Amino acid sequence: MTKETDAIWQQRIAKQLDGLQYGQVIVTVHDGQIVQIDRMERTRYPLTSNHAAGKQEAAEQKKIKSI
Repeated sequence: MTKETDAIWQQRIAKQLDGLQYGQVIVTVHDGQIVQIDRMERTRYPLTSNHAAGKQEAAEQKKIKSI
């Protein structure tokens, strides 16, 4: 690869990384040349109070069953 080609691929990879909070960028290389860039992004959501309350209720019911 030439320096010009390297710069182009660096820009492409940087573009895929831009704004990525959780996930991964995979660079595929065949015979010493980059042929593909994959971006997988994950979105994480905070637990809501209803969900947390449901977990607590389930834990309490499990305690009661074991008594």
